Amino acid sequence: MMDRAMMDREGTFTGNRGLEKEEPLIFEQGSPGKTAVDLPEPPASKNRLGGLERRAPIGLPGLSEPEVVRHYLRLSQKNYGIDTGFYPLGSCTMKHNPRINEKVARLPGLGDLHPLQPVSTVQGALELIDTCAHWLKVLTGMPAVTMNPAAGAHGELVGLMTIRAALEDRGDARKRVLVPESAHGTNPATAAMCGYAVQSIPADDRGRVDLAILRERLDSDVAAVMVTNPNTCGLFENDVQEIAKATHEAGAFFYCDGANFNALVGRVRPGDLGIDCMHLNLHKTFSTPHGGGGPGSGPVVLSEALAPYAPVPYVVHGPDGATLVEKPDDSDGKPFGRIKGFHGQFGMFVRALSYMMSLGSDGLRDVSGDAVLSANYILARLQDTFRVPFPAPCMHEVLFSDRTLKGTGVTTLDMAKALLDEGFHPMTVYFPLVVNGAMLVEPTETESKESIDSFVDTMKHLAERAAAGDVKFFHDSPYLTPRRRLDETTAARNPILRWHPPSLDHAAE
Repeated sequence: MMDRAMMDREGTFTGNRGLEKEEPLIFEQGSPGKTAVDLPEPPASKNRLGGLERRAPIGLPGLSEPEVVRHYLRLSQKNYGIDTGFYPLGSCTMKHNPRINEKVARLPGLGDLHPLQPVSTVQGALELIDTCAHWLKVLTGMPAVTMNPAAGAHGELVGLMTIRAALEDRGDARKRVLVPESAHGTNPATAAMCGYAVQSIPADDRGRVDLAILRERLDSDVAAVMVTNPNTCGLFENDVQEIAKATHEAGAFFYCDGANFNALVGRVRPGDLGIDCMHLNLHKTFSTPHGGGGPGSGPVVLSEALAPYAPVPYVVHGPDGATLVEKPDDSDGKPFGRIKGFHGQFGMFVRALSYMMSLGSDGLRDVSGDAVLSANYILARLQDTFRVPFPAPCMHEVLFSDRTLKGTGVTTLDMAKALLDEGFHPMTVYFPLVVNGAMLVEPTETESKESIDSFVDTMKHLAERAAAGDVKFFHDSPYLTPRRRLDETTAARNPILRWHPPSLDHAAE
C-alpha cells in the first residue's frame, strides 16, 4: 500500500522523493563539442553532395558516454513492463517471456541470418519455419497456414484478403461482413479496410453472439462472419458450431479471431468447430514478446477451401531440400499476392517453436488450463466486490463492471489510476464496450497465486475506500508515478479524441 509517510494528516500528497523530477530531452542536455567517441578526421574525398552540403549545425546533443547511458537508464526505470510486475491487461495476454526462448533466438545461425541469403545457406531456418507451421496446424486442426503476417491485425487483413480472393475466384461479389459486438475492435476495422461494409451483431443477455439476429442478417451478400472466441467478455461462444453451420449455409466464410487461443490451446481445435480462417497472436499464446512496437507475428491458419488463396512466400520440400515459393506464378494454388517484404518474423518463429517444444503437447494443455483457472479464481474472489455482468465461469479473462461504484463519485478510471500507486499496471478499462465502466482482467498462466492474491486484496481495499467516500484520494491519484494524472477534461475537448465510449463521459475530472 502507499507509503503513509508521503501523506500529511489530512491525506494530502506531500512529495514523492523526487520521482516527479523531470527528465530533460536528450537534445536539451550536454554542451557543444562534447562527444562520447574520439574519431580521427576522415580522409579527404571527392564531394558528391552536389550542392546539398550542410550549411549549419544539425543540432545533435553533445554528451559523454556516461551521460547517454544514464539518460536512457533513467527513462527505462520509469517504465512498467511484464518484467517489473503483474500486468493484468485484459484481452492482451501480457505474460512472462521465458528466457530460454530469448537465448535460442540469439544462437549463431539463427540470430545472424539475412533474408537475402541464398536458400542453400538457410536450410535450417526454412525447416524451422516449416516445423513451427506444422505445430500450429496440428494445434488448430487446420490443413494450411501462412506464416507471413507481422502481427495479429495484419493476420486479420490476410485472412479477409484470402476470403475475398476465394469469393472473387468463384465470381461472387459479396459486400458485407458481420462482426459481433463482443469481437476485438480490430475486426470491423480490418473488414472496412478490405472494402466491406460492416454490420454489427449484438450480444445476447449471456454476453455471447445473438444467434437469432445473426441468422436474420445472413444472406447472399455476406462475405464472412468474424467471431472472437473466446470473446472479449471472457466467454466461450458455445454456439460456435451453429454459427459455422449457418454461415456456410449462406455461402459465406467463418473467420475466427484467434487472439484468445491461449484459453483453448491443447484442448479445442478450431478446425473441428467449422472455422475457415483464424489468425494466431504468437505473443499471446506462444510467449513471444508483446508491445513496444513489435516485432509481432500473426500467422493465419486456413481451411481446405481457403488454402489455395494464401499469399506467398511459403516453404516447400523437394529432392534438393527446402525452398521458398516466392512468386504467385510459381504456386500450385491461386495466391492473392504478397503481404510482406520477406518471410515473416523469423525471430518470433524461433521463440514460439522453442516455447512449444519445451512444453510439449501436455505442457501446452496445462497452459490453457492454468490461464482459465487463474481468471476464475479472480472471479470467485471479487464477484462479491464488483458486479459481474455475465455470471458464469469465464475463460482466460474475467469482466467486471462499475455498477458497485455508482454513487461513490469514483469511476473505473479512478480505480485504474489508484492501482498505479499500489504497484500494479491497471487492467483494461472501458472495453469491451458492451459493458459500462468495464474492467477486464487477464491474469495469464504465468502469475503465482501470491501475486494474484495481492492484486485481489488491493482491489478489495480500493473498493472499500471508494465506498467509504474517500473521493479526493481517487480523483488525485496517482501520486507516486513519474508523471502525475493527465488532464482528461482537456483531452475530452480535443477534436482528435472526440470519440469515446459513452461510459467515459462521467469519468472526466
